[in-house]
Formats: sequence, structure tokens, C-alpha cells
Amino acid sequence: MARRRSVKSKRDVLSEELVWTLCSTQGCGHEELIPGSVDSLICSSCTMKKTMSLLSETERKKLFGISGRSGAPVRPRGWRWLAEFVDSDGNVFVKGIEKPDLKGTLPITDVAAIKARQKANKEKRIVAEQKKLLKMAAEKKELKKAIDAQKDFLDHKAGK
Repeated sequence: MARRRSVKSKRDVLSEELVWTLCSTQGCGHEELIPGSVDSLICSSCTMKKTMSLLSETERKKLFGISGRSGAPVRPRGWRWLAEFVDSDGNVFVKGIEKPDLKGTLPITDVAAIKARQKANKEKRIVAEQKKLLKMAAEKKELKKAIDAQKDFLDHKAGK
């Protein structure tokens, strides 16, 4: 038979006396409001510091998204979909598949030019979308005028 856990209700916690208590870590000085029945506390900052000290350097880097590949070749987003891409080491990729026999035979792909082209295309798309929205708004305005004219006609207010 399973044992039942005793759970304090909110009323019990609220009826307890709350006391401001200093963090028990040496030199912290952070105060927290806790129930009077608690002897000591460790604040969240100190808990985080202690937890981080238990991690190794590589685990910490992995946790915060710092990759260990510092000398990796620079490749732009979507390089696998390019018809032909040559990275900074001279490796040649044709549609994402490396061709070792072509290594060093072609010039390195200019990543900055690709990014500039993508930015220009994005700006063109935004301008075209804005024009399209303005055109749709004008058409909607014309339709509203036509509907209002029909309502006036139906309400016998056409010539007035």
C-alpha cells in the first residue's frame, strides 16, 4: 500500500511567520523572506555558482553554446544546396557532396558576396511585398466605395 504524502496547504504556509534571513554562504549578504521554521538558506546566486563550479570547462562551453571548433572552415547557410561551393581549405563541394579530386583546383567561393546578394534579394522582396499590400489596400478601398454606393441605392439615397 502506497504511503500518503502530507502536503502543507497554502493557508498553513501563509499563517506561518515569515522572516528575512541572510544567505548562509560566506560573504554573500543576500536576504530572502522565508518561513520562520527554516534554519538557514542558500540564495539562488550562490546555488548557481556552486553548480557551475562542479562542471568542467568543456561541459560549461557546451552548456552555453560555445563550440570547440575554432579552426573550422567558414560556410554560409545553405552551402549544401549551392551547385558548386569551395570552402576556405580548398575543398570542392558539388551540390553538397565533396569531390576530393577537385581539391585546390577552383577559386574559393566568396561568402561575403553571397551574403550581400541574399540581403539585396531580401530588400527586393520586402519592397515588392509593400507594393502588393498598398495595391490590395487601394482595391479594398474601391470595393468599399462600391458597396457603400449599392447600400445607398438600396436605401433610396442614390441621387441625394
